[in-house]
Amino acid sequence: MTTRHIPPAPQPDTDPREVANRRRRDFLDFLVKSSSSAVALAAVGSLAACGGGGNDAAPAPAPAPPAATPAAFAFGVASGDPLTDRVILWTHAKVPDSTGDVALTWDVANDAAFTRIVRSGAVTATEAASFTAKVDVTGLTAGASYFYRFRDATGATSTVGTTRTLPAADVASVKFVVFSCALYSEGYFHAYDDAAKSDALYALHLGDYIYEYGSDPKKYGNGSIPGNRVASPANDIVTMNDYRTRHALYKSDLNLQVAHARMPWITVWDDHEIANNGYVNGAENHDPATQGDWVTRKNIAAKVYHEWMPIRTPDAANLLKIYRRFDFGSLFTLHMLDTRLEGRDRQYDNYGDADGGIARYLAGITPNASGIRPDASRQMMSAEQQNWLTGGMQASSATRQLLGNQTIMARMWLPGSVLSTVLASPATAPAAINAYLTAKATRAAAGPGALTPTQTALLDPATNPRLPYSLDSWDGYPAQREAILQTVKTQGKRLVTLSGDSHNAWFTQLTTLAGDKVGVEFAGTSVSSTGFESAGLGTLASSIDGSALVPQLGNAAIGAGLGLVDDVSYCDTTRRGYLVMTVTPAQVKGEYVYVSSVKEPTYTTTLGRTITVAATAGGTAVPVIG
Repeated sequence: MTTRHIPPAPQPDTDPREVANRRRRDFLDFLVKSSSSAVALAAVGSLAACGGGGNDAAPAPAPAPPAATPAAFAFGVASGDPLTDRVILWTHAKVPDSTGDVALTWDVANDAAFTRIVRSGAVTATEAASFTAKVDVTGLTAGASYFYRFRDATGATSTVGTTRTLPAADVASVKFVVFSCALYSEGYFHAYDDAAKSDALYALHLGDYIYEYGSDPKKYGNGSIPGNRVASPANDIVTMNDYRTRHALYKSDLNLQVAHARMPWITVWDDHEIANNGYVNGAENHDPATQGDWVTRKNIAAKVYHEWMPIRTPDAANLLKIYRRFDFGSLFTLHMLDTRLEGRDRQYDNYGDADGGIARYLAGITPNASGIRPDASRQMMSAEQQNWLTGGMQASSATRQLLGNQTIMARMWLPGSVLSTVLASPATAPAAINAYLTAKATRAAAGPGALTPTQTALLDPATNPRLPYSLDSWDGYPAQREAILQTVKTQGKRLVTLSGDSHNAWFTQLTTLAGDKVGVEFAGTSVSSTGFESAGLGTLASSIDGSALVPQLGNAAIGAGLGLVDDVSYCDTTRRGYLVMTVTPAQVKGEYVYVSSVKEPTYTTTLGRTITVAATAGGTAVPVIG
């Protein structure tokens, strides 16, 4: 492993790397020092405003005459949803102890001093929109970086942010970072801070930007709270003011503010922006008897998300529709999906079955007398979104198709002999794991003829079926996944899926039910939420990806599908962090970056793995894991 961001030996001022690094450090210092975030935490408790929504992108009246008290820009600035000629700019502005509108001027410039302003206009932060303000700035140049700011009539100025449009068709390389699952009460957002110091130009957030849980010690994430990172409000969020207050709490975090100010973000929600394990008609963490109507809660959460996030609203009449598409030149088309609220059927494991829904799942994927799987009609997304996705991939001429996807798409099927033992008797799990891995190692080294009858049975799916460990992921909706992968295979597209939700890091092959390789998946670990280690399963990583067999088989065991899950080539089940993705015409490279701790206010970073996938057709690429 190598340590990231350790300063190199001093270089002459003419060294372009040192000049760039120094400028980046100076800029980040400037962001923090110029931020009005010192009043952010105090402002969290004064957000009560439950009025209707406003027009995010509509031009506002000219700024009013100077007010006696300047507005506070307590939550920094953000940009998002870049296109080749435009980008969304966001801020929050409120005059202390006032509920009056705040008239703002926004500026976009080529330089940090704003001597070369290229676009400027007016927008108003209103109580009806929780004092947030968004503008869709048009007329920009493709692949260009800009500085931006907001000002009120008194001259009070927000933090200065930097943003960037999407590249033109001939771009040679794109680097971006990928985040998911940031639980405020679980730990510090060091991943955001570290990513802001990188040379990435864009950020993707794949969901669970906030969590809905209150501060009850029995709630997830409240067992070991570092510092004063206590959820506000104290209850699970349900009302308009609840959701606004929780978004404000998260955006009071300076690390998050700096990351937003550093680069444009492209985001989607997962479940915790609304409620845990949500679907179209409800959620595991929604009780109609005490929390009211689900549709009302869902619509409130969506409205507040659009207020507080730098997202372009695809359909103002339907705030629940957030799937959208971005073209990064000829390198890749990014399809941002909503696999959570837009069309998802209820999960098999949310019915309260004693076996966690496994019997329902197996019945759903078992063909009937007519050869039809009962599961065939179950969906993670609507038919409309599925057609939008497959049609968009077909129409795209880019080298690759990337999916921004909330949950794990790969087949995470564990052998039943192991999964049942882990669930029923964890103490005896090591023996079951060792027996299965030994059988795989024997077959890899000496062929199937060397297997004992017991080992042959262990490796035979007919006698030892593979079972999914999470029915909330794509594994719970195998028929629709299969339909999408078969379409990708027919189209001959190079598919790369980017996923979050699991709180662990994964690199997997995307395979059909017949085992055909169609693409690859990079799934990042969480910003702060706990992974397998919180369930006592943190040591499973090397068994899952097969690297535990290196002593017997050497480095050939790495990425060879010899672990508990056939399609997993790499995983980490203990560390928090983020992904750095670099895409060129020749390859896709993913770097798994981990922070030393989210419980301490200071941290170091480690580069855990670098995985490179060449640009071969379809899913036939053999990754290089280093």
